[in-house]
Amino acid sequence: MKSAAETQHILDKLESQHPDADTELHYSNAFELLVATILSAQSTDQGVNIVTPELFKRYPDARTLSRVTPSELEPQIHSTGFFRAKSRSLIGMAQALVTNHGGQVPADMEALIRLPGVGRKTANVVLGHALGVPGLPVDRHVLRVSNRIGIAESDAAEIVEQQLCAALPRERWTRASDTLILHGRRVCKPKPMCDACAVQEACTYFEQATTRGGAPQPRRPKAKRPPKGSRGRRARTGRGKPRRVAKK
Repeated sequence: MKSAAETQHILDKLESQHPDADTELHYSNAFELLVATILSAQSTDQGVNIVTPELFKRYPDARTLSRVTPSELEPQIHSTGFFRAKSRSLIGMAQALVTNHGGQVPADMEALIRLPGVGRKTANVVLGHALGVPGLPVDRHVLRVSNRIGIAESDAAEIVEQQLCAALPRERWTRASDTLILHGRRVCKPKPMCDACAVQEACTYFEQATTRGGAPQPRRPKAKRPPKGSRGRRARTGRGKPRRVAKK
């Protein structure tokens, strides 16, 4: 794994390549960002931004959201996916804010992750972007990019968060996450665009590819097996069945 000085130099270059790096979720306060981040799980930021303007008009704070029922909320967030689970999380989160925090979003990691539907990634997003508390959210893009470049070395989000935080000053944590996320979306995709990368010469992944004589191909997903109990068209039509041979 690269040193702290190397990591900071790499982030300098990536930040120059992506000067517009920031969360792409639309919000005007910590509560709105908390709602939007919960909705963004298994969804795109653009998809969430379509839903949230009307949602924030109806439920501008934790108290109004805490009084809604799942049957009322689910149709409003249906397009973001996993709407039933997200509805339970949003209502539970709002009720917990009202009961335990006077309706306000706490500026504390431990308090945030005790809220329904809130993990470290969501908490770090809200802390770093809306509450002025340094945080380094680690999503799939941060995991992929940081491991490829060699500035982190783990498949576990919390370990990668610890490694990156140890290498960077606190004031860089949130911007570093935004930069790595944007780099993962634009350049260091599952099938990377190495020629467009500002840190190509410092990237462990690219170095290994060059040594092997070409860019390594992403691992292909295994072919899906048919569900148990299903033997496909031949089983339904009877074609291709072996004939029984009469015993002599």
